[in-house]
Amino acid sequence: MTAERPERVLVVGSSVAGVRTAQALRAEGHTGELTLVGAEPHLPYDKPPLSKEFLAGTRGAEDIRLLPGGPEADHGFTLRLGRAAVALDVERRRVRLADGELLGYDALVLATGVRPRTLPAPVGKPVTELPCFTVRELSESAELAARLAKKEPVVVVGGGFIGAEAAATAAALGCPTTLAESGPAPFAALGPEVGALLAGLHADHGVEVLAGARVNRVEPLTDGWALVRLDDGRRLEAATVIVGIGCVPNTEWLESSGLGLNDGVVTDEYCAVPGADGVWAVGDVSRWYDRRTGGHRRVEHWTSATEQAALVARALVTGERRPFDPVPYLWSDQHGVKLQMVGRRSADDHVQAFTATTPTGDRKVVLYSRDGRLTAAVTFGWPRGCMTARQAWAKGADIADVTARLAGLTTALTPLDLSSSTYLEGNRA
Repeated sequence: MTAERPERVLVVGSSVAGVRTAQALRAEGHTGELTLVGAEPHLPYDKPPLSKEFLAGTRGAEDIRLLPGGPEADHGFTLRLGRAAVALDVERRRVRLADGELLGYDALVLATGVRPRTLPAPVGKPVTELPCFTVRELSESAELAARLAKKEPVVVVGGGFIGAEAAATAAALGCPTTLAESGPAPFAALGPEVGALLAGLHADHGVEVLAGARVNRVEPLTDGWALVRLDDGRRLEAATVIVGIGCVPNTEWLESSGLGLNDGVVTDEYCAVPGADGVWAVGDVSRWYDRRTGGHRRVEHWTSATEQAALVARALVTGERRPFDPVPYLWSDQHGVKLQMVGRRSADDHVQAFTATTPTGDRKVVLYSRDGRLTAAVTFGWPRGCMTARQAWAKGADIADVTARLAGLTTALTPLDLSSSTYLEGNRA
């Protein structure tokens, strides 16, 4: 091993961040030993479809694989699947797996991702005996898909990405669907304006959206269904409960390693772990230093995972370290509409909403600005508008210029007044 070119690279985590890191290492020219460890027994697969196409049955397990071919195919690196990492010895540079095997490394990339939060089980009843599901792993999503095929009532707890997407999928499959969100609207983190538009989109497609609906507990019913009790006394019966209330980083196995852990693995701006030579972290588990804001940030999204993977692979192979300084971007697909967001909004941003008339129909866009500069943009079913806003954000564009550029893509860009919307108020308890 040289300081810049490790011979043995170990990647722990077999989701998109880990797989893309391994693939990028080979693409950059790494010719040494390369091992990918994964806790799940399945071949690595893409997780975003689990709440959408896979859940709907339009894509199968083979369609969402991240690696071509079967388990015996030559992927360019060694796979250790179904064998979770349980301990890291930074000084000796080795990782211990659940079966006792010790794997040495010159460079280690942590890509263990996150796991979903779950609802507390009622007294005397294991949560596994309740019809409650998350959509983070292939096997559980497959079981959930079979239940949704029965078209029985569904209650979705949580209106974030996973919850809102799962609710849209369940409704499209013909299940009477209720979305219970403790905040003021689905995707409230993206702002009340976007939340209001999304609540309306779900309502238009038959989803009953309950805003300000905090779940107290879930109880079993005698017929195998569940009773979801809300804090305000409302009771929701469901054959299936889908839980989408956020995730926590998979870092417990690192608690004795000496690494900096704080809602993820703390890294510098290059995704390298300070004080642990040769250790890096990418994807959902990485809490990297954001030079734009002067603080650490952890982002749970596919785009960040793939960009960090490429960044770290290049650093390991070429020695060239570049700070991770992305244009913030995320997307979600709900009811056939692609929601896309660039930038980062703040609660005190100025907000403008528009209806964009295009040759393919009306689209909506919400623009956020501060001191005359674009801070964030959210588009509904308008990829071209999103790309324009993304380019403008990267250049620190003036909000008036961004609005003019978006208007140039349309027949008309008409202001949309959201202040008079009573939809959410009418759905609160």
